[in-house]
Amino acid sequence: MPCKHFLGYERSEDGNPQIVEKEATVVRLIYQMFLDGKSPSAIARRLTAENIPTPGGKRNWQSGVVQSILTNEKYKGDAILQKGFTVDFLTKKRKVNEGEVPQYYVTNSHPAIVSEEVFDLAQSELEKRKGLRYTSSSSCFSSRIICGDCGGIYGSKVWHSTSKYRRVIWQCNAKFKNGKKCTTPHFYEGELKALFVDAFNSLLTDRESIFAAYEEIIADLTDNTGLEKEAQPFQSECDVVLELMRQAVNENAQSALNQADYQLRYDSLVERYENAKQRLKETNTQISNRRTKRENIEAFMRALQTQRKLLTEFDENLWNATVDCLIVRSETEFTFRFKDGTELLWKK
Repeated sequence: MPCKHFLGYERSEDGNPQIVEKEATVVRLIYQMFLDGKSPSAIARRLTAENIPTPGGKRNWQSGVVQSILTNEKYKGDAILQKGFTVDFLTKKRKVNEGEVPQYYVTNSHPAIVSEEVFDLAQSELEKRKGLRYTSSSSCFSSRIICGDCGGIYGSKVWHSTSKYRRVIWQCNAKFKNGKKCTTPHFYEGELKALFVDAFNSLLTDRESIFAAYEEIIADLTDNTGLEKEAQPFQSECDVVLELMRQAVNENAQSALNQADYQLRYDSLVERYENAKQRLKETNTQISNRRTKRENIEAFMRALQTQRKLLTEFDENLWNATVDCLIVRSETEFTFRFKDGTELLWKK
C-alpha cells in the first residue's frame, strides 16, 4: 500500500504501513464531522480555517479530498490489490491494470484508523445523501428538512436582509419552481428547534419501552453467523479462480501460446470470477447493512441513555445524533425520522 499521499499513514522500516497518530486524528475527525451531519464542503472549510495541512501538504482543503478520505477502504485496514501487473516475466515490464486482470479485495491488510462500523456508517450516509442534493451549509438543519408535498429539501432564506426586520426562514427550495407551488409552509429556525425539543422529550418519557423493544432486534442484528457462513464458499471460489487467472497470465507471458485458445480460457475464468464476486458482494452488502442498522440503533439508544433530563432548550449535538430528517406535512403535522429507522408523527 503506497502511503506517501495517504493522510494518517507512512512506511515503516520493514516497508509495511504504520499509523501516524497526529494525522490519524484528523482522519477520525473527518469521519466524525461527516457522521454528525457536516457536508464534505463544510468539513473542508473547517480544516482550512484551522490550518490543518492536506494530504499533499497544501493549506486549502477541497471537498473532493474529504470525499476521497471518506470512501477510501484503506482507512478501515483493507486494500485493493493488483492495481498493476507484470506483462512480461522476462523483462519484468509492468503496466496499470485496466481490466486485463481482476483486482481483488484484502481485509485487515494493515492497521486501521477507523473501525469497520464507522467506515460502513459513512458509506451508508454517503449513499443516502446522493438523493438529497446535500448542500454545503454549516447549519445543522441543512438538507435535513424535507418537504412532504414534493420531496424537495428545505433551505434557508433571508427576508428583509437590509433592514432591522431581517429574519432567516426555512422553506422548500422547490416551492415556486416549475409552475407549482408547494403547500408546505415556511418556518423560523426557532420553531424548528422547539419542534425537536418537544418530540425528543416525548421519546425520553417512553425510553424504557423503546429499550425493551430493541433488545431482540439488536440480538438479531449482532448475529451475522449465517450470512458469514454463506459468504465463505464465494470467497473461496474467488481466491481459487484468481490463482488460476494469475497462472494463466504467467504462462502466457513466458510461453508462445495460441492466443485465441488463451483468450477463451481466460475469458471463461473471468466470467467464473465475476459471478462469484457478485454473489460475495451481495452477501457482504447484507452483512454491512445489518451492521449499519445495529450501529444506528445503538447510537440512538446511547443518546437516549445519556440525556437523563427533559430538554429545556435545543441541543444541536442531540439533533445530529438522533435525527435523520424532519418531514414537513403541513403547518401543524410533521414526521421525525430518527437514525434508528423509526418514525414519529408529531402534531403541534
